[in-house]
Amino acid sequence: MTKKRPKGIEKYTAPAGGWGALKAVAETLARQQVIAQGAATLLKANQPEGFDCPGCAWPDPKHTSSFEFCENGAKAITWESTAKRAGPDFFAAHTVAELWQWNDHQLEDQGRLTHPLVYDHASDRYLPIGWEEAFALIGAELRKLPDPDMAEFYTSGRASNEAAFLFQLFVRAYGTNNFPDCSNMCHEATSVGLPHSIGVGKGTVTLEDFDHADAIFSFGHNPGTNHPRMMTTLHDAARRGVPIVVFNPLKERALEKFAAPQNPVEMATMSSTPIASAYHQLRTGGDLAALKGLMKRIFERDDADIAAGGKGFLDREFIEAHTIGLEALKADIAKTEWVSILKRSGLTLEALDSAVDVYLNARNVILCYGMGITQHSHGTAQQLANFLMLRGNIGRQGAGICPLRGHSNVQGDRTVGITEIPNKALLDGMEKAFSFRPPEEKGHNAIEAIEAIIEGRSKALVCLGGNLAVAISDPEATFEGMRKLDLAVHLATKPNRSHLLIARNSIILPVLGRTDQDIQKTGPQSVTVEDSMSMVHASRGFLKPPGDELRSEPAIIAGIAKATLGAKYDIDWDGMVADYNRIREKIEVVFPDFHDFNTRVRKPGGFRLTVAASDRQWRTPSGKAQFLIAPGLEEDPRLADADTLVLTTLRSHDQYNTTIYSLDDRYRGVFGRRDVIFMNSGDLSARGLADGDKVDIESVAETGSRAVKGFTAVAYDIPVGSIAGYYPEMNRVIALGDYDRRSGTPAYKGVPVKVQKSA
Repeated sequence: MTKKRPKGIEKYTAPAGGWGALKAVAETLARQQVIAQGAATLLKANQPEGFDCPGCAWPDPKHTSSFEFCENGAKAITWESTAKRAGPDFFAAHTVAELWQWNDHQLEDQGRLTHPLVYDHASDRYLPIGWEEAFALIGAELRKLPDPDMAEFYTSGRASNEAAFLFQLFVRAYGTNNFPDCSNMCHEATSVGLPHSIGVGKGTVTLEDFDHADAIFSFGHNPGTNHPRMMTTLHDAARRGVPIVVFNPLKERALEKFAAPQNPVEMATMSSTPIASAYHQLRTGGDLAALKGLMKRIFERDDADIAAGGKGFLDREFIEAHTIGLEALKADIAKTEWVSILKRSGLTLEALDSAVDVYLNARNVILCYGMGITQHSHGTAQQLANFLMLRGNIGRQGAGICPLRGHSNVQGDRTVGITEIPNKALLDGMEKAFSFRPPEEKGHNAIEAIEAIIEGRSKALVCLGGNLAVAISDPEATFEGMRKLDLAVHLATKPNRSHLLIARNSIILPVLGRTDQDIQKTGPQSVTVEDSMSMVHASRGFLKPPGDELRSEPAIIAGIAKATLGAKYDIDWDGMVADYNRIREKIEVVFPDFHDFNTRVRKPGGFRLTVAASDRQWRTPSGKAQFLIAPGLEEDPRLADADTLVLTTLRSHDQYNTTIYSLDDRYRGVFGRRDVIFMNSGDLSARGLADGDKVDIESVAETGSRAVKGFTAVAYDIPVGSIAGYYPEMNRVIALGDYDRRSGTPAYKGVPVKVQKSA
């Protein structure tokens, strides 16, 4: 007799995409009450005269008029263009204390914000406030602070280049470099690590490179959910016979098999395409060990081939002309023992050998990676670069490194100045464009900003989008700290939990979304975004905004800036808001790589920013790409206890970052709930547990105990020693101090924990 699974847990065997995706899109349109309008809106997504999808940062194909969107992109678009409204009547009907009891899905599902709001302590409600009154209140509070460094300015990756640039201009004119950013929580390890290796903190490939790749290696990402338009590229590559080698603790459905909704044959025949040619389920946190194992095997084979009279397998011409540090890397890997590599990675020598076979037999290799690599106490992006450089797989057609960014403009925000560490070029550019030199001192990243808020050193927080309090680790400490602020300002499209952390003054300002028409004094405006392959293109909304009171992000930033700074530095805020072309003109003064910005961005598909490493120009101190060492295997001493497991956090398929579209996770077979923890059946048995038992998950933190209780254990195909649970629910067991010291990235994908049966 088959054992009954826990409630809401079912086996899902269908491929990713296909009819299941189309059904999910139809249900989403119905839930957001936009069946007719929503279908028309989707036709405008990622089109030359349309808007950029507010979901992932995967690039558009060169044939820019093609009809291309994906299930989760459709959810993101429909979620924003919903017919539901969260206006003054909604907030009049519900106190903040009541709303706090709602789950995150319920809060955002109320719909679009329509009016500026201010919190009233007497009634425990948000009440309408006029725009000028709101700006005046914000400006007065910011001017009251004894030091500009007592304010934090957070940016979400969905902000446009124009909004992000004005935001950093305002904040630097105000006098601080405190720029906590969503990058700090996802790909900062890339931004910090890769410049030391190849001179740039971005990917080196273009979308067209995938057409010329002979093999694709995939580390630590789930494209079917987090960057789903990538599936078209992988689907095409797999059908051409390109091997796709995957390293990931969990088997993600889209990397197993995918049915392209726009492929009439697959849809008509209910068939699908296998994606991964090999799927290596390494242990959580075992990426460095796996990479060292791959490189160790390559060195061993190379030495053996030369000893036998061959030429070896390394690209010695490339290495000699373009790199330094190979011998030191080789020495470090030589002393790393196989027994340690296999134990830490959880892989067999045969598995590593099979991957090396693919690598050595391919002329051109692209390596893609996501937050499974970056969100650890030690990011390993540099070792990915090492692996590629051994055979010259950077800086030529069909080869290179491809970090998979999340939000559609998270990379662009960084490019136009959202950084807590301004370099000389940025400072010089700002001085040239605006006749003042910003402060040079390093500001706060996300972890440092939260620490300053908790400790009372920072008293104001202005958020350009996002849901910072929920996104960051250690929410209990974060929530307590944010409630002690003097000022909290949120520019947002929908209500979320961060808005309910009430400061002495709390203000919500409703913004236009990507799909909304943006009309200023000179007429309709477009904004620009940068995708994960450094392509910059325009985005123009067309829907009537949800209400007459909404304003664009640039207009709101300018309003706050004028109320705070007055005529300081004689910055023409009104002129730039009246015509966004003027903002772009200033961007190209500060950042010369944006030369002829307004002309180039009007071409369908936009233009690509310079990525020097793509042309084998290495902007490192040595002028060469550098092989870098990561000593040891980054063993966390807390794992010495055999009873300790490693937790990785996951997004469900009905989720984008902290936005939860529903309580389902179709591809993992979870429906109507999120209170689950995925465990290996052997780990369950070793603890006297069974599938469906209620368990407590407690962190093994250096400071204080953190736990979530009463979650349901689900037996799952995951390596021994590894467990997985949903983000952000599992943030409660992650200490604020559990982060990569170089990049500041929280260790969402490598948390030592203990699991026991609930009392």
